[in-house]
Amino acid sequence: MDRDKFRPGPLAEVGWEPAGDRWDLVLVRYLRHPPHRVWAALTEPDRLAQWAPFLADRDLGTPGGVTLRTIDGDQSWPDAATVRRAERPTLLEYTWGDGLLRWELAETPTGTRLTLRHRIADPTLGASMAAGWHLCLDVAGHLLDGDPVGPIRGAEAKEFGWAELRTAYAERLDQPES
Repeated sequence: MDRDKFRPGPLAEVGWEPAGDRWDLVLVRYLRHPPHRVWAALTEPDRLAQWAPFLADRDLGTPGGVTLRTIDGDQSWPDAATVRRAERPTLLEYTWGDGLLRWELAETPTGTRLTLRHRIADPTLGASMAAGWHLCLDVAGHLLDGDPVGPIRGAEAKEFGWAELRTAYAERLDQPES
């Protein structure tokens, strides 16, 4: 896809679930690809590099330590992370910074229902996180479709509708804008 023509797709299903003293931001997306293809996009470093907000130093398909390098333009920050669960092709769970990402994949008649649960301590960040993941998952969808856009990370997301997405998700999450 011509990157200049990329526009975000419709809002995802989004909500909150309490998780002890934290919150799970829950986003649900439907992809037109079977779980094993979505799994590859979630776990293989070369595929993650094309859509995720970070780079991984190894395949995420097995439990254990990993370094996830968050990218923002020319800047990057390494975070030690741990893959806690990797049940191909239905469940992937790993730490990232002080958060926890849980990816649940369920086969549907037309592809995969992808549920992302991102555990965070500060729910006021929910709309911002939802907007960022929205863009990342749109880019992943194009990658899976064989029509790659290239990663949209960090401040660059503002050029691709992040602010509008953040406002829309703040409304859906009944969250005041900060």
